[in-house]
Amino acid sequence: MKSRRTLAEPDEPIEMNLIPLIDIIMFLLIFFISTTSFIEEPGVQVDKPQAASAKQLEKNSIIFAVTPDGKIAYGGKEIGLGGVRPTVKRLCAKEALPVVIQADENSRSGMVIRVIDEAKLGGAKDVSLATDKG
Repeated sequence: MKSRRTLAEPDEPIEMNLIPLIDIIMFLLIFFISTTSFIEEPGVQVDKPQAASAKQLEKNSIIFAVTPDGKIAYGGKEIGLGGVRPTVKRLCAKEALPVVIQADENSRSGMVIRVIDEAKLGGAKDVSLATDKG
């Protein structure tokens, strides 16, 4: 004789446990918040001189750093004086962006002048020096 199986409702209703899902979402949220970079001025740390006429930096700027030992960096990487002009040409190809030079207070003025000159030869219309508001 054949036995028959019946598909009946289970005695207890099936519940979906949402706590592990909420834990995973919170973990992902914390991960993305903690890995997001909030630094607006990337690059080498320089000791900028103070100026009373300092203004706020524009968001879309090309920022070069000149260290006291004469090294030039863009985006935290050393590019040297020869890398300033091609960088400005590449970044100003679509729209003219302002160039900001963060020169250390102890850097040689001759090197800063050469960086300004290279930026202007690369096509920069507006070149300025970064200072701390004093």
